[in-house]
Amino acid sequence: MKRLLKLEKFVDWMEPLHEIAVERTGLSDFGEDDSYRTGLRVLLEAQDAYSDLLSPMHYAPKLVHELEQRLLAEQTFKERPEVLHIEIDKPLVITGMVRTGSTALQYLVARDPNRQHLQYWLSERPQPRPPRETWESNPSYQATVKRLAHMDEQAPEAKSMHFAAADLPEECGHLMAQTFTDDYWQICSKVPHYNAWYEHCDMVPTYTQHKKLLQLIGSNEPEKPWTLKYPVHLKHLKSFLSVYPDARIIWTHRDPAAVLRSYTNMNATSRTYSCRPETIDRDDLMHEQMEVWADATERAYRVRSQHPEAQFFDLHFDDYMADPVGMVEKAYAWFGIEFSEECARELDAWNRDNPQHKHGKANHRALTLEDERIHERFARYIEASGVNTRS
Repeated sequence: MKRLLKLEKFVDWMEPLHEIAVERTGLSDFGEDDSYRTGLRVLLEAQDAYSDLLSPMHYAPKLVHELEQRLLAEQTFKERPEVLHIEIDKPLVITGMVRTGSTALQYLVARDPNRQHLQYWLSERPQPRPPRETWESNPSYQATVKRLAHMDEQAPEAKSMHFAAADLPEECGHLMAQTFTDDYWQICSKVPHYNAWYEHCDMVPTYTQHKKLLQLIGSNEPEKPWTLKYPVHLKHLKSFLSVYPDARIIWTHRDPAAVLRSYTNMNATSRTYSCRPETIDRDDLMHEQMEVWADATERAYRVRSQHPEAQFFDLHFDDYMADPVGMVEKAYAWFGIEFSEECARELDAWNRDNPQHKHGKANHRALTLEDERIHERFARYIEASGVNTRS
């Protein structure tokens, strides 16, 4: 890693990063599709244009990790080419704006024994999902446990904002990071150059890789349908549906003002680990994300209008909080998914044992952007969704 510090520009890291990943894995095939290099280059160019990082080395471990995972995945595809013929039929996909209750919903739906979901450690280090009793002895699982424990030590307050554990469900971000097209990069640092490209880039290569990784992870249970969750899929709904045309989408809704206040404070907390303190401007971050998500919701509704309404189920935050299990049952009924007695028992048990704020309640700082201004910017979304802005 130290060799990177000798280079004048971040963009000069392109080949050395690849070299480090090759040295660490002993592998050299990053896959036939090299479009991931575009995202990586734009990201490095963004740091050359403006960098608020505490250290230029903050990026290096994450960048190398993603390149290593590409190498390891490609090697497994060669060893088990049959996994790429596994069908991903009618995945149940939870999306919507950030901070809309989608994580709680994901944790709940993941208790359905008849479906499979993406565990954190497998999202971070994709491989065929081994039997549950072997996880604790698996080096990849141990590495994720160790990393999450380190994160908890650095920022214990983060648990109240977004609780994570190696064996619990996780979003698709780690899979998408392999193509360097993911919100992570705009959360951990201010990268307007990257944002301008990423928010409107062609994400089909990203979702093509995403699908291959799901085929790999679920290859030991190919008959089980998938449940996925990631707010970012809403931003790129056109590309997502081109790769998963029969996806069943639960679109979660909440007052955009509440969303932005919660998300801004969470992102600002995240940036304290990677950015210089004087560069963290919560109001600036809130304005940035207001534009990002207002634009995203408008794009998503345009895409939705081109698909059958039966493919979407709208789930409002207030309704979910009032009856979590009941709303899952309604969503299942809408899509024609069996809600078995065993599923009901598992979901009831999880809901009972995991009340809201189980891991603490986040304390959000006051922000200057007024609710009226936010509602004005999200007027099209509010009208289309019928979201409650009065609670």
